[in-house]
Amino acid sequence: MSEKLSGKVAAITGAASGIGLECARILLAEGARVVLVDRDEEALKTVCAELGPQALPLRTDVTDPASVSRMMPQILEQAGQLDIFHANAGSYVGGEILKGDPDAWDRMLNLNINAVFRSVHAVLPHMVERKTGDIIVTSSIAGLVPVVWEPIYTASKHAIQAFVHTVRRQVAPYGLRVGAVAPGPVVTALIKDWPKDKLDAELAAGGLMQPMEVAEAVLFMLTRPRNVTIRDLVILPQSNDL
Repeated sequence: MSEKLSGKVAAITGAASGIGLECARILLAEGARVVLVDRDEEALKTVCAELGPQALPLRTDVTDPASVSRMMPQILEQAGQLDIFHANAGSYVGGEILKGDPDAWDRMLNLNINAVFRSVHAVLPHMVERKTGDIIVTSSIAGLVPVVWEPIYTASKHAIQAFVHTVRRQVAPYGLRVGAVAPGPVVTALIKDWPKDKLDAELAAGGLMQPMEVAEAVLFMLTRPRNVTIRDLVILPQSNDL
């Protein structure tokens, strides 16, 4: 690696596994210090011990407003500054709406939408004051193309797309960049409820991506010249027909 992010500090939510963990790995390899934000304290300790001293654990529940209010002061206490914030934590609920569980929808919507709004709001004052910073949000292809078998999840990611595009224009005058990475299906815990035969078939057909492939896209977004903003970066498996 060329250490393109040497001297930078990043914070990633949902960083103890999946896309968040692979993004932490790649940013660390490029020279950044990374605050791994997650509600699973034991998993954070384990992965940070593996990743080394530049990986800093921060136990935060982004669905808890009080926990989010403590997040930014704790990031600054550990790392002194924040250059990159990746709002990555999210969950997935698919299936027919007739058979859906509205309580499960509420939990997902709170994490996928409200928690993103609150956590981005929490880091903006520091970045605006410094007149520099990058905010990346993990969206989904479902935020651009309505996916018929996941109506509530699709709605959550459409909300994220609207948020990213409006906030980007509001904070651009302060030197901040805001963008969304929008992957198709990725092998993470979010698809743990897929039937095994469907998962095996998609893997065999090349219809799923690995978390590291999303992390490489995020790194591309972050390493463009400061006068360039990647507003949306859609990445799909080759066999995906969306």
